[in-house]
Amino acid sequence: MNDEGTIELNCEARLNLRNLPAYIDRIRERLESYDAEATQREGRVDFRFAFGEATFDMSKLIMRARASDRDGLARLKDLLATTVEMYAKEESLEISWSGDLADDTRLAQFREMEVVDVHALTPNMRRIRFSGENLARFGKFGGMHLRMLFPSQDMPDPIWPSLGANGLPVWPSDAQRPTARIYTIRKLDLGRDLIEVDFLIHPGEGVGSAWAARAAPGKKLGVMGPLGRPVRRASWFLLGADETGLPALARLLETLPAETKGIAFVEIADDGERHAIDNKTGIELSWLPRNGVPAGEDMRLADAIRTVSWPRTGSTFGWFAAEGTAARLVREHWRETLSLGRDETLAAAYWRRGVTGVMAA
Repeated sequence: MNDEGTIELNCEARLNLRNLPAYIDRIRERLESYDAEATQREGRVDFRFAFGEATFDMSKLIMRARASDRDGLARLKDLLATTVEMYAKEESLEISWSGDLADDTRLAQFREMEVVDVHALTPNMRRIRFSGENLARFGKFGGMHLRMLFPSQDMPDPIWPSLGANGLPVWPSDAQRPTARIYTIRKLDLGRDLIEVDFLIHPGEGVGSAWAARAAPGKKLGVMGPLGRPVRRASWFLLGADETGLPALARLLETLPAETKGIAFVEIADDGERHAIDNKTGIELSWLPRNGVPAGEDMRLADAIRTVSWPRTGSTFGWFAAEGTAARLVREHWRETLSLGRDETLAAAYWRRGVTGVMAA
């Protein structure tokens, strides 16, 4: 307990890494993208998040995490372990946390959810409402997404993941493992412990689409989250999405500050796929129907984004989520033509033609 009477949870992990100082700049850059303030001194880097604090001690090869509650500590352990594993792949890394909650095998970010309502927004977009227990965590940390764990006809009762000693999920064998896909939290009602998710229903082998097409009240699945970096604060936004990124773009329009200005483009199959968005901002929204052109072949969305002139003053941010080719074109334009950095833009491939991925599908 600290001087203010708040319970404080502490843990640490020793790092058997020979080259930690060589990774620390990349570790720092990634953690700062989660709204962390970093302070570097001789042999040590400290990070301050809204939900806790972390330290990398290069001289002793130790990383430490401190938070006031279980959710915050679990979030820190997950972020730190994931980041270190990402940049130390060539070393035989072993992470084992000691300290508070070190023996806890409950996965803080996991919930089993039950369908309570299903309704069609458009011919191809279905909104499903889920109920669960103690969902306050999903309103924290600035992440907009969930990892949804789908049962299947071949595996109607999968085994859910647990928490490993490294602070990361431990998954069952492939024979018992659920299929994971990432979706956007479209709406969150913490007072009633409800989450709404929009599913694009489309032909093909999409796991999420097939599950959502059969979903009915009483059906269950697992979720983990929230996922994703917080969206950067800015006074002007340029937004673009096709149907797969539309739920995230719509959530931004409904949750960004009212004084936010900008331009948004959404690609849809046809005018029948428009649906109401409670746009609370000054961002101007335009719909771009393909009208018969197959998804992934119409480049008007990428072209529209690349023709916009960015303001010369004020804070700005570009956000784009669509098929991989369009995302690459937009990313190259922003980075190479306009010389905008990673802290000013995000262009994500939510799907790729002919490829099954982890994003909504």
